[in-house]
Amino acid sequence: MSEEKKSLNFIEQIIEEDLANGMPKENLRFRFPPEPNGYLHIGHTKAIGISFGLGEKYNAHVNLRFDDTNPAKEEQEYVDAIKNDVAWLGYKWENELYSSDYFQQLYDWAIALIKEGKAYVDSQTSEEIATQKGTPTQVGTNSPYRDRSVEENLELFEKMKNGDFEEGAHVLRAKIDMSSPNMLMRDPIMYRILFKHHHRTGDDWCIYPMYDWTHGESDYIEQISHSLCSLEFKPHRELYNWFRDNVYEYSKTAYPHIPKQREFSRLNLSYTIMSKRKLMRLVEEGVVSGWDDPRMPTISGLRRRGYTPASIRNFIETVGVSKRENVIDVALLEFKIREDLNKTANRVMGVLNPVKLVITNYPPGEEEILIAENNPEDENAGSREVPFSRELYIEKEDFKEEANRKFFRLTLGKEVRLKNAYIIKGESVVKDADGNITEIHCTYDPLSKSGSGTEESKRKVKGTLHWVSIKHAVKAEVRAYDRLFSDEAPDSHKDKDFMEFLNPNSLEVIEAHVEPSLQTTKVGDQFQFQRLGYFATDKDSTSEKLIFNKTVGLRDNWAKKNK
Repeated sequence: MSEEKKSLNFIEQIIEEDLANGMPKENLRFRFPPEPNGYLHIGHTKAIGISFGLGEKYNAHVNLRFDDTNPAKEEQEYVDAIKNDVAWLGYKWENELYSSDYFQQLYDWAIALIKEGKAYVDSQTSEEIATQKGTPTQVGTNSPYRDRSVEENLELFEKMKNGDFEEGAHVLRAKIDMSSPNMLMRDPIMYRILFKHHHRTGDDWCIYPMYDWTHGESDYIEQISHSLCSLEFKPHRELYNWFRDNVYEYSKTAYPHIPKQREFSRLNLSYTIMSKRKLMRLVEEGVVSGWDDPRMPTISGLRRRGYTPASIRNFIETVGVSKRENVIDVALLEFKIREDLNKTANRVMGVLNPVKLVITNYPPGEEEILIAENNPEDENAGSREVPFSRELYIEKEDFKEEANRKFFRLTLGKEVRLKNAYIIKGESVVKDADGNITEIHCTYDPLSKSGSGTEESKRKVKGTLHWVSIKHAVKAEVRAYDRLFSDEAPDSHKDKDFMEFLNPNSLEVIEAHVEPSLQTTKVGDQFQFQRLGYFATDKDSTSEKLIFNKTVGLRDNWAKKNK
């Protein structure tokens, strides 16, 4: 086996074997088939990356198909959000398709199955059907309606389609094997009656196909070569093949190629919920502000928080493709966004927890413009002007009256450098009646200006502080986000609701002060607030009120905190 072969993941190996065994390369087709019943989350990015990545690798078509078979839960809002998310990640689909486009063909095939005695109308209640299907250790029993005549089944099914029965009165089931060890093969339901308005077909239908019936046949109609899905669908493969093989007999001339289902492990992330149903509960109960709340693991939430398509794609590539379930540390995702933004985000200065600093020997009323480098990692990023004056804001935690040798920030009697500015020395403090420090007084060395080339400017001091000129500072709201859950696996506790593990400190709203260059920021712009972390301009931001979301800190403080 060549080095190239060894580097292939198991799905690529399957494709290469199929090509070697005679499959024409032009027959390769893939799809990403989301259900439009919620927003996509970080877990979906693996499936997106695999299918679209294979399309790019083999120059093959990739369809974006919406498996829209349940009008009770599906909305156009979700369709639009999914399209937006996939496009934002940088992928292009060949065709935008919908399973609802195939409702008539699916109905016609169901009629054919009935005529062959392979499907029947069952009039039991859902509870009765569940009981007679048995258990994993006990075989099922046949429905009392299993041996209805073909004529009766056709008549009942047509009446179901025409709306002559109430919801729940009848279902159409495939006639397979009630003793199968795979419970999915015990006469699965193909159609149920639903008087619900569909976001595309309106009120044309009042019977809707079940997912297992629709999904595989949609693959077949689209001539998908490799139907790729996560491991929970592995037990469904036998049913997928049964439906596919029976339909093939009716339509092999029109659709000659048979799709092949293969499964990969889904993406599980620590401290994260990967269930659309549970994420919807967070939205509906007001725990978060919406699907795009920056604490949500949705793609739209990550985008709003400041994550980039490149960081997510790099994360998926690093995680790789496997057959075994595992949990990926969310710290890897955070590392990937730091790695990306370190190269691309301009550096600015903002103070989140301010205390006033007065440079007593700086001329009162004077101010000057300093030149600051935008990004040392990008030589094309240029520079910007930053105003400097006698009175500044610095972070409260950057000063101690007394400190040990390991404290490399400002203290009385010691020197630090102000970023892009001067070396200062702590001299005294002013306190209020409660003993809280309200002002720090210091002196500066006027010959130590950064970049001036003087001997004084080259002098080494151990600490560098960020700052903002009080006179020129712009007020801003900073939303500092932490992980939404405090437990590594919040939905793994059988005796507890995942909501019990919500982190009460997942959002802190801070009134900050930032440098004036940020007044022209646009929604989605990303910055490194020097020494603090990476931040993105929020969609709620206006020219009158700047709002920034904290994307991630400069280092992984969570692991340190938990330790």
